[in-house]
Amino acid sequence: MRKSRKALAATSLFCLLAFCLIGCSPRDFLTRRLAIDLIAGSEAFKSPQQFWVRTGIVSNKDYLSPDYLVLQRHGWITGASVPCTPNLMPPPCWDVALTPLGVDTLRDLIPSDAAGRQYFGIPVARRQLLGITGISKKDNTADVDFQWKWAPLNEVGAALYAGDVQYNSTVVFRHYDDGWRVTEGNSPKSSPSLDDALKNALPAQ
Repeated sequence: MRKSRKALAATSLFCLLAFCLIGCSPRDFLTRRLAIDLIAGSEAFKSPQQFWVRTGIVSNKDYLSPDYLVLQRHGWITGASVPCTPNLMPPPCWDVALTPLGVDTLRDLIPSDAAGRQYFGIPVARRQLLGITGISKKDNTADVDFQWKWAPLNEVGAALYAGDVQYNSTVVFRHYDDGWRVTEGNSPKSSPSLDDALKNALPAQ
Protein backbone atom coordinates (compact mmCIF):
# COMPACT_ATOMS: atom_id res chain seq x y z
CA MET A 1 0.00 0.00 0.00
CA ARG A 2 2.79 2.38 0.92
CA LYS A 3 4.54 1.59 -2.36
CA SER A 4 1.34 2.31 -4.27
CA ARG A 5 0.97 5.68 -2.58
CA LYS A 6 4.59 6.56 -3.30
CA ALA A 7 4.19 5.52 -6.92
CA LEU A 8 1.00 7.57 -7.21
CA ALA A 9 2.70 10.61 -5.69
CA ALA A 10 5.67 10.25 -8.03
CA THR A 11 3.35 9.94 -11.02
CA SER A 12 1.39 13.02 -9.95
CA LEU A 13 4.60 15.02 -9.51
CA PHE A 14 5.84 13.90 -12.93
CA CYS A 15 2.55 14.94 -14.57
CA LEU A 16 2.66 18.33 -12.82
CA LEU A 17 6.18 18.96 -14.04
CA ALA A 18 5.23 17.87 -17.55
CA PHE A 19 2.29 20.27 -17.62
CA CYS A 20 4.55 23.08 -16.41
CA LEU A 21 7.11 22.34 -19.08
CA ILE A 22 4.43 22.18 -21.79
CA GLY A 23 2.91 25.47 -20.65
CA CYS A 24 6.23 27.33 -20.37
CA SER A 25 8.45 28.55 -23.14
CA PRO A 26 12.24 28.76 -22.74
CA ARG A 27 11.78 32.51 -23.27
CA ASP A 28 9.64 32.73 -20.12
CA PHE A 29 12.81 32.66 -18.01
CA LEU A 30 15.10 35.67 -18.51
CA THR A 31 18.52 34.15 -18.04
CA ARG A 32 21.80 35.74 -19.07
CA ARG A 33 22.02 33.21 -21.89
CA LEU A 34 18.63 34.27 -23.26
CA ALA A 35 19.51 37.96 -22.88
CA ILE A 36 22.72 37.40 -24.86
CA ASP A 37 20.85 35.57 -27.63
CA LEU A 38 18.13 38.23 -27.93
CA ILE A 39 20.53 41.21 -27.90
CA ALA A 40 23.07 39.65 -30.27
CA GLY A 41 20.30 38.51 -32.62
CA SER A 42 18.50 41.86 -32.85
CA GLU A 43 18.71 43.96 -36.01
CA ALA A 44 19.85 47.03 -34.06
CA PHE A 45 22.86 45.15 -32.69
CA LYS A 46 23.73 43.24 -35.86
CA SER A 47 23.58 46.25 -38.19
CA PRO A 48 27.11 47.20 -39.29
CA GLN A 49 28.39 50.67 -38.50
CA GLN A 50 28.43 52.86 -41.59
CA PHE A 51 31.07 55.53 -42.10
CA TRP A 52 29.92 58.28 -44.43
CA VAL A 53 32.59 59.69 -46.71
CA ARG A 54 32.07 63.09 -48.33
CA THR A 55 34.37 64.28 -51.08
CA GLY A 56 34.17 67.57 -52.94
CA ILE A 57 33.90 70.88 -51.11
CA VAL A 58 33.51 70.54 -47.33
CA SER A 59 33.66 72.98 -44.42
CA ASN A 60 36.74 73.46 -42.29
CA LYS A 61 34.84 71.92 -39.36
CA ASP A 62 34.24 68.69 -41.28
CA TYR A 63 37.75 68.58 -42.71
CA LEU A 64 39.26 68.88 -39.23
CA SER A 65 36.83 66.44 -37.58
CA PRO A 66 38.47 63.47 -35.77
CA ASP A 67 37.36 60.95 -38.41
CA TYR A 68 38.66 63.01 -41.33
CA LEU A 69 41.96 63.59 -39.52
CA VAL A 70 42.34 59.80 -39.30
CA LEU A 71 41.78 59.51 -43.06
CA GLN A 72 44.33 62.26 -43.65
CA ARG A 73 46.95 60.63 -41.39
CA HIS A 74 46.61 57.37 -43.31
CA GLY A 75 47.03 59.20 -46.61
CA TRP A 76 43.58 58.20 -47.89
CA ILE A 77 42.28 61.72 -48.58
CA THR A 78 43.76 65.06 -49.50
CA GLY A 79 42.29 68.55 -49.45
CA ALA A 80 42.98 71.77 -51.34
CA SER A 81 41.87 75.15 -50.00
CA VAL A 82 39.03 76.60 -52.11
CA PRO A 83 36.44 79.42 -51.77
CA CYS A 84 33.43 78.46 -49.64
CA THR A 85 29.95 78.05 -51.05
CA PRO A 86 27.23 80.16 -49.30
CA ASN A 87 26.01 77.21 -47.24
CA LEU A 88 29.52 76.35 -45.94
CA MET A 89 30.57 79.74 -44.57
CA PRO A 90 32.78 80.84 -42.84
CA PRO A 91 36.04 80.03 -44.66
CA PRO A 92 38.30 78.21 -45.08
CA CYS A 93 36.77 75.37 -47.10
CA TRP A 94 38.42 72.34 -48.67
CA ASP A 95 38.04 70.38 -51.88
CA VAL A 96 38.44 66.81 -50.62
CA ALA A 97 39.48 63.96 -52.90
CA LEU A 98 40.62 60.37 -52.45
CA THR A 99 44.32 59.81 -52.97
CA PRO A 100 45.52 56.86 -55.11
CA LEU A 101 46.14 55.00 -51.83
CA GLY A 102 42.65 55.91 -50.68
CA VAL A 103 41.14 54.61 -53.92
CA ASP A 104 42.99 51.31 -53.49
CA THR A 105 41.85 51.03 -49.86
CA LEU A 106 38.21 51.92 -50.44
CA ARG A 107 37.67 50.39 -53.90
CA ASP A 108 36.12 47.15 -52.63
CA LEU A 109 34.16 48.92 -49.86
CA ILE A 110 32.33 51.52 -51.96
CA PRO A 111 28.79 50.42 -52.95
CA SER A 112 28.39 49.66 -56.65
CA ASP A 113 25.68 52.32 -56.98
CA ALA A 114 27.92 55.03 -55.48
CA ALA A 115 30.04 55.52 -58.59
CA GLY A 116 30.37 59.21 -59.33
CA ARG A 117 28.74 60.25 -56.04
CA GLN A 118 30.50 62.53 -53.58
CA TYR A 119 28.72 61.18 -50.49
CA PHE A 120 28.54 57.46 -49.75
CA GLY A 121 28.57 55.08 -46.79
CA ILE A 122 30.90 52.14 -46.25
CA PRO A 123 30.56 49.43 -43.56
CA VAL A 124 33.49 49.66 -41.17
CA ALA A 125 32.66 47.75 -37.95
CA ARG A 126 30.23 45.42 -36.21
CA ARG A 127 29.32 45.26 -32.54
CA GLN A 128 30.64 42.35 -30.53
CA LEU A 129 28.73 41.42 -27.37
CA LEU A 130 31.11 40.72 -24.49
CA GLY A 131 28.59 39.67 -21.86
CA ILE A 132 25.70 40.51 -19.55
CA THR A 133 26.80 42.34 -16.41
CA GLY A 134 23.45 42.42 -14.57
CA ILE A 135 19.69 41.83 -14.78
CA SER A 136 17.20 43.73 -12.59
CA LYS A 137 13.61 42.48 -12.90
CA LYS A 138 10.42 44.23 -11.82
CA ASP A 139 7.02 42.73 -12.67
CA ASN A 140 7.02 42.11 -16.44
CA THR A 141 10.01 44.34 -17.28
CA ALA A 142 13.72 44.03 -16.69
CA ASP A 143 16.76 46.29 -17.04
CA VAL A 144 19.62 44.36 -18.62
CA ASP A 145 23.17 45.76 -18.39
CA PHE A 146 25.66 44.53 -20.98
CA GLN A 147 29.13 45.25 -22.36
CA TRP A 148 30.17 45.36 -26.00
CA LYS A 149 32.89 46.65 -28.31
CA TRP A 150 33.46 47.43 -31.97
CA ALA A 151 34.98 44.72 -34.16
CA PRO A 152 36.52 46.34 -37.29
CA LEU A 153 35.49 44.84 -40.63
CA ASN A 154 38.34 46.27 -42.67
CA GLU A 155 41.37 48.58 -42.65
CA VAL A 156 39.24 51.71 -42.40
CA GLY A 157 37.32 50.32 -39.45
CA ALA A 158 40.55 49.38 -37.69
CA ALA A 159 41.77 52.96 -38.12
CA LEU A 160 38.56 54.56 -36.87
CA TYR A 161 37.62 52.22 -33.99
CA ALA A 162 40.02 51.14 -31.28
CA GLY A 163 39.39 47.45 -30.71
CA ASP A 164 40.25 47.60 -27.00
CA VAL A 165 37.55 50.16 -26.04
CA GLN A 166 34.59 48.54 -24.27
CA TYR A 167 31.17 50.12 -23.75
CA ASN A 168 28.45 49.76 -21.10
CA SER A 169 24.78 49.87 -22.14
CA THR A 170 21.42 49.20 -20.49
CA VAL A 171 18.31 48.03 -22.35
CA VAL A 172 14.78 47.25 -21.22
CA PHE A 173 13.28 43.80 -21.75
CA ARG A 174 9.52 43.17 -21.58
CA HIS A 175 7.65 39.95 -20.87
CA TYR A 176 4.87 39.15 -23.34
CA ASP A 177 2.57 36.17 -23.76
CA ASP A 178 5.25 34.43 -25.84
CA GLY A 179 8.12 35.24 -23.48
CA TRP A 180 10.73 37.95 -23.01
CA ARG A 181 11.62 40.37 -25.80
CA VAL A 182 14.24 43.11 -26.07
CA THR A 183 12.72 46.51 -26.84
CA GLU A 184 13.76 48.02 -30.17
CA GLY A 185 12.86 51.19 -32.03
CA ASN A 186 11.16 54.16 -30.39
CA SER A 187 10.38 53.95 -26.68
CA PRO A 188 9.85 56.30 -23.71
CA LYS A 189 13.01 57.85 -22.27
CA SER A 190 12.38 55.97 -19.03
CA SER A 191 12.50 52.66 -20.96
CA PRO A 192 15.53 52.75 -23.26
CA SER A 193 15.28 50.56 -26.36
CA LEU A 194 18.29 48.74 -27.75
CA ASP A 195 18.77 51.54 -30.31
CA ASP A 196 18.87 54.10 -27.48
CA ALA A 197 21.15 51.91 -25.37
CA LEU A 198 23.72 51.60 -28.14
CA LYS A 199 23.62 55.30 -29.05
CA ASN A 200 24.05 56.32 -25.41
CA ALA A 201 26.72 53.75 -24.52
CA LEU A 202 29.43 54.82 -22.10
CA PRO A 203 33.04 53.64 -22.24
CA ALA A 204 33.68 50.99 -19.58
CA GLN A 205 35.97 52.10 -16.77
